[in-house]
Amino acid sequence: MITSGSMHGTLNEHPISLVAPAVLCLAEHDELNVTDMHQVAAQAFHFHPDFLNSVRLSETEMYFPSAPSIQTGLSLFRREDPYPGIPRLTASAYPHIFEWFFVLGMEVMAQSDERWACRIKKYLIQILGLLEELNQYREPSPVDQVLEYIHTNYSRKITLEDLTETAHLNRVTLNKLFQERCGSTAMVYLLSYRLKVACELLTHTDMNLNDIARATGFEYDTYFIKQFTSKKGISPTTYRNNSRKFSNVQ
Repeated sequence: MITSGSMHGTLNEHPISLVAPAVLCLAEHDELNVTDMHQVAAQAFHFHPDFLNSVRLSETEMYFPSAPSIQTGLSLFRREDPYPGIPRLTASAYPHIFEWFFVLGMEVMAQSDERWACRIKKYLIQILGLLEELNQYREPSPVDQVLEYIHTNYSRKITLEDLTETAHLNRVTLNKLFQERCGSTAMVYLLSYRLKVACELLTHTDMNLNDIARATGFEYDTYFIKQFTSKKGISPTTYRNNSRKFSNVQ
């Protein structure tokens, strides 16, 4: 993550140019050649591919040999096309990415308790998930602005008024455009996105339900459990167990 300055060069023989703030996603076999740098300051986080595999279920003390692997953000590291691994980073998203990156680094340094790896995976899912969502759309529209707001702030309290102010539209127009684009109203999309992230955290970390509820914008774990069970048809705990057992038998 480049926080100041600029750099130019090639990535796998594709010309690249980065001006802060910017993010560069590098895979193991990428060939980066920097030809020019100007007052660059950057932070980096490197992880082994095995880190994406789910951690142990602490309640059972059992390892799953074919544990499910985090898929969020992997498109940023694929090289099937000329895409050079430089996701779009907006001015409103950058402070959140910077904050999560900083806390992630502090967690690695501190390793303060047995769940530090779970929290790192949470921040990794947040960072890569937001970058992946931002990278899907290059032409900003009112709906894109609201999607970015949701993907950036879903862990906090969000009202419909917040979304209408972001889009500079009334609620009727916003929901009409959202329905056409996403197949649901803006608040229904917000709930589904929160549950999507919750599913990732349930499968890939040992975070307890209360911590997952807070991380995904639900005020209480009881409300989170109610919403999850209503929309998914099973409880969060059952989902966690099934998602890992299913992977184990593949």
